[in-house]
Amino acid sequence: MGCNVAVLVSGSGTNLQAILDAERARKLDAVVRLVISNKADAYGLQRARKAGVRALHVSTKTEGSFDGVAKKMLQLFAEEQIDLIVLAGYLKLIHPEVVRKYSRRIVNIHPALLPKFGGKGMYGLKVHEAVLAANEKVSGVSVHFVDEVYDRGPVVAQRTVPVFAGDSPEDLQARVLVVEHRILPETISALACGQIPLGK
Repeated sequence: MGCNVAVLVSGSGTNLQAILDAERARKLDAVVRLVISNKADAYGLQRARKAGVRALHVSTKTEGSFDGVAKKMLQLFAEEQIDLIVLAGYLKLIHPEVVRKYSRRIVNIHPALLPKFGGKGMYGLKVHEAVLAANEKVSGVSVHFVDEVYDRGPVVAQRTVPVFAGDSPEDLQARVLVVEHRILPETISALACGQIPLGK
């Protein structure tokens, strides 16, 4: 039996869609039970609702504080009996209390080969701009366990993507995104099946 997954998004949710598509195609040994966004108008929430998944806006606007967000998340995770939390383009830091409660059960996808090009403020096109500015020949995708610091937790899966001469940040982003959409469902399945051990 697959594990119960919560997915956190901040934007359009293309990685969420890749997860939902993999689940529908029975290529994912997991069930998405909950989607949370820190933005009320995030398209990722609409994707979840179209798929019949419980989808909620949870932020300091709805809960009043960072601590309030953590309390609400923990409540929702308990209600849905969540085993694994996936950050799929979620741009907020996870509260330390949530990290402790779900140690080694929260993963994030990052559009570069960590530990390079990670940390606060490194998301979206900013990552690809930094990769190109550093004249890297190879970039890629990393999935890592989440701790209290942006992009610092142990990497559990990586895949490389070539950087071509003349690439724009948008070119590189598009090439990386294709790989993100493959590696994230595969890694969730590996976690759900015990190939990568989860925390307790």
